[in-house]
Amino acid sequence: MWTTGTCKANGINIHYLRTGGDKPPVVLLHGLMTNGACWTPLARALEEDYDVIMPDARGHGNSSAPDQGYCYDNLAADALSLIEALRLVSPVLIGHSMGGMTAALAASQNSKQLRGLVLADPTFLTPQHQHEVHKSDVAAQHRRILDRSKENFLSELRIRHKHRSSELIELFAEARFQTSIHAFGVLTPPNPDYEQLINTLDIPSLLIIGDVGAIVSPRAAADLAKLNQCLEVVQIVGAGHGVPYDQPERFSAVVKTFLKRIVFTKKV
Repeated sequence: MWTTGTCKANGINIHYLRTGGDKPPVVLLHGLMTNGACWTPLARALEEDYDVIMPDARGHGNSSAPDQGYCYDNLAADALSLIEALRLVSPVLIGHSMGGMTAALAASQNSKQLRGLVLADPTFLTPQHQHEVHKSDVAAQHRRILDRSKENFLSELRIRHKHRSSELIELFAEARFQTSIHAFGVLTPPNPDYEQLINTLDIPSLLIIGDVGAIVSPRAAADLAKLNQCLEVVQIVGAGHGVPYDQPERFSAVVKTFLKRIVFTKKV
């Protein structure tokens, strides 16, 4: 019996989905244009052993959508404030894409609040790539999608992602139509220096990457692992940037193995 709730965190209302129970907490941070519910497959895999909390980032889902305040500093502050508001004790933070960068920044700012960190192909973009994305028409594409019917968009997703479940495709469509255009402010450069973030990590950390069109290449991941012995890297074959959704069973297995190893280890 999962529950939903809304709490005041960092001055806004953050909506979340929660599996509940007196279990070690795990907080899942989603990417741009999705929402907390899109983590449903992973939450199902974890709920027996963990209290899984799936918040909607600002500008997404049913959380507040202010006109401004979408830089990663704001998103990281939201996540840390949510953890405090819900009185979560030493949660593990898991983030994908935008949520991965948010999780990395939050961990660098207050690692004592966390037990561990999982980054699923985070938006570790070079300065040049950041400017290319910012100048692209991704926000304009979103505006055009919002002018379409949800059923029309669903039909497109079913064709584009034939390997994904119908449930996941419907969750993605719902999340897309709940994404505020203001949320695209996160694409404004500069992003935090991800090498510096990795350097500051002092908690067990896992970087999960794909092999087809992922943001973090195997070479880049290996270079990051050399910067900090707290970071390990796992590559999932047959997955792209959407690694939690391209290979959900394999992704869940990797995450469960990591959590089992760290979550009951006494935090120093």
